[in-house]
Amino acid sequence: MKHKTDLARTILSLALMATGVYFLIAPHVRIDSGSLASAAELRAAANLAQASAAMPAFENAKVESQSLAGALSEAISKWASSVSEAQWLGYSVPAVYGERTICCGGNDWNSSNCATCRLEERRGGTNVTHTSPGKVELEGPGKLVVLFRAEQGKLGKIRVASENCVLDAGGLHVNWLTEVNPAQSVEYLSSFVRGKFVEDHFPEGLAHGALTAIAMHGDASADKSLNSFVDSSQPESLRKQTVFWFGEARGASGFQTLKQLARTDKSSEVRAQITFALSISREAGAIDEMIRMAKEDESTHVRGQALFWVAQKAGQRAASTISGAIENDPDTEVKKKAVFALTQMPNNEGVPKLIQVAETNKNAEVRKQAMFWLGQSQDPRALEFFEKILTR
Repeated sequence: MKHKTDLARTILSLALMATGVYFLIAPHVRIDSGSLASAAELRAAANLAQASAAMPAFENAKVESQSLAGALSEAISKWASSVSEAQWLGYSVPAVYGERTICCGGNDWNSSNCATCRLEERRGGTNVTHTSPGKVELEGPGKLVVLFRAEQGKLGKIRVASENCVLDAGGLHVNWLTEVNPAQSVEYLSSFVRGKFVEDHFPEGLAHGALTAIAMHGDASADKSLNSFVDSSQPESLRKQTVFWFGEARGASGFQTLKQLARTDKSSEVRAQITFALSISREAGAIDEMIRMAKEDESTHVRGQALFWVAQKAGQRAASTISGAIENDPDTEVKKKAVFALTQMPNNEGVPKLIQVAETNKNAEVRKQAMFWLGQSQDPRALEFFEKILTR
């Protein structure tokens, strides 16, 4: 089999050597327009070679690379059916926009670089970490690596990672495909999700792995596929997991879908998950929608969850919404959840509100709840409040 990566690297090396010679002699040679065109062609060839050779760094792997010929689904199915001993197959596609690193699992990762992904590590899963506020990444990972594991003629796992991760294949053979169309990738991965999500309970299973991979594709076809997974005909478990990815990865388009589902999905469990998805969304209107759900959703469970996640965002608007629920929500259980939400505000910002509730609220259950959480806070203001009550 022709090793395309080696050829590409050879072309790249020759191009770089030629560029170096050019800059060495340029001050001493008069160059006409034809020579300039040749230099531009060399640079273009170098860029093309580098792009075709793009693959992550593999360790403990026997890597073989080839260009995809034909349909991706047929190529992977044929490969998997021919495998007896465990092997991996991978390719890269554009990653969804955002300053994040996707690590395929293992312990050697942190917020800026997932370091080594151990593909054969039993404790797998996917870690998605975001660039710390204020940290400037000159060039974030632009490619998503999609990996399939096959053994005894069957596919068993799907994993994803950022292109800047080092992938340890545990000594196994790795088949690397180039020139994979991202829309074909989404279409193939979707076949593992539809109709199969309920029976797949393992994070590394094909359905969960495929859903994660689709969510991380930087292609419009991924939004279309994900939207099909939240149709009312789909299982509740699939809809709940998909709305998470709308908030985590899909930006403005995902936020618009969440807003629509918050009003139309009939499952209170799905809508409760939407409140969490909104809390991790980075879109400007996410807090507004959480506040609306905290006030208007017909489910006491959903209103309570919305209050909890609003509290995580904190700020004056959050305090106002929570206090409004304590005073005006018709359900005592929601009022009690709102009291708890005050305890979730950072830096004990909710303590003054808790004291106010304990002193003035007309509902005895709500006052009792506020007193309980004040006792748990260990805040000096709470101690002062209790001393005042006990010395009356």
